[in-house]
Amino acid sequence: MKKTKALIGDAGATFVNAFTVTPLCCPSRSSILTGQYPHNHEVRNNSLSGNCSSLQWQKGPESTAFPFYLSKQKYQTFFAGKYLNQYGKKDGDVGYVPPGWDQWHALVGNSQYYNYTLSVNGKEEKHGDSYEKDYFTDLITNRSLHFLDDRSPQHPFFLMLSPPAPHSPWTAAPQYQKEFGDVKAPRDGSFDKPGKDKHWLLRQPVNPMPDSSLTFLDSAYRKRWQTLLSVDDMVELLVKKLESIKELDNTYIFYTSDNGYHTGQFSLPIDKRQLYEFDIRVPLMVRGPGIKPNQTLQAPVLNIDLAPTILDISGVNLSSVNVDGQSFLSQMAPSLRNGTVRPVFLVEYTGEGHPTTDPACPKLGPGLSQCFPDCVCEDAFNNTYACVRTLNKDHDLQYCEFADSESFVEVYNLVSDPHQLENVWKKMDPTFLQAMNQQLIKLQSCQGDSCPCIYVQYIAPFVQTCSLKCYTEHHHKMKRQMRKKQDLKLQQ
Repeated sequence: MKKTKALIGDAGATFVNAFTVTPLCCPSRSSILTGQYPHNHEVRNNSLSGNCSSLQWQKGPESTAFPFYLSKQKYQTFFAGKYLNQYGKKDGDVGYVPPGWDQWHALVGNSQYYNYTLSVNGKEEKHGDSYEKDYFTDLITNRSLHFLDDRSPQHPFFLMLSPPAPHSPWTAAPQYQKEFGDVKAPRDGSFDKPGKDKHWLLRQPVNPMPDSSLTFLDSAYRKRWQTLLSVDDMVELLVKKLESIKELDNTYIFYTSDNGYHTGQFSLPIDKRQLYEFDIRVPLMVRGPGIKPNQTLQAPVLNIDLAPTILDISGVNLSSVNVDGQSFLSQMAPSLRNGTVRPVFLVEYTGEGHPTTDPACPKLGPGLSQCFPDCVCEDAFNNTYACVRTLNKDHDLQYCEFADSESFVEVYNLVSDPHQLENVWKKMDPTFLQAMNQQLIKLQSCQGDSCPCIYVQYIAPFVQTCSLKCYTEHHHKMKRQMRKKQDLKLQQ
């Protein structure tokens, strides 16, 4: 995305350590909107039973998401694109418009490029398969340009554009369907490496991957790139429009995503949902007033930090807002704000599975989902985990616990092992493991201002000095309590 990099990244700040706190669409988008961890907004996955766009979400966290506060600040607000995976399909239907939005052009359900339904300010609008009239990325671009033309110059404005790209079904615009013909998914890092010391879900893919999986993931990789060329055009057109109406120098522009993605890592063909760097890292570039160009910033920033940063820019007193994140305006524009950097953060996910066996994969049994291609499953009820991610000048670590029948633990030293090839749990000092376990417990129950401040000191994390028995007994007790509390269905 050369245009996006030039017009946003080179013109402002690029955050090379940006993360989502949960690597899946609906809970991640809910975190972006609320500035809260999933354990506080309670959206757990993409299902209605997982609270995605449910009545509980609508009456609770969504009612005080950041657009609500922008509206109180007299902002003119505009949304266009995919919202939440279950939006408009049941609870509230297309007539429901979330609080705070003046102009609303939201996709019903999950990503589509053609043949979709929109809620346009609460009214149903159906679309067909004409590129000129219906191609979704271009449609939301054009409507955003009209909004900028029609806005009142007396009040500030906020636009949130959420194109389907690069989500499946990966339908590129006609002019881009032959691009990147020779491109394949990168074969470096953890690509097609066995996950032999990882959670059971990572141990089930065939290794090495069959040719059918390689062909499928290479095709998906190319098509994803193709769809993003229309997003690149979107960014260029928006920047030109802002320049033409003489608002570019007064406007902050954020470019990011809701989750990462994998194509062949640890022999998993395609998807997200996993705890590893390839699924939890996201792009983040920002330009705007007070932000010097060509900055590359190292401090970790989370998707729960977007809402407080946007509200900080708008002039909202953040002490009056219930967010777990913190504004990162001070990092990219230190002349405007003072601030601190968090030393650790939480990544959490609740797995999804089907109660019955997938007919296409009868040998696998129930409790699994996303089993394609070649019946390689990307998710399960017990793909439920929580991680402490530590990233500062002293440590680059990840510690994760699963709520499954194994009480499985994964630990990675990303300084020596950036691709997370070796789970070093059994090599760890029990004192370190206990400290990380305590830190994880605190993070999983944190709320508001306490979340960025949780940090438990630990010493000599990579020296094994004694038996793991004491830690293991405590760990199993804690996991039993977690499973009882969550009442999870376990499948292995």
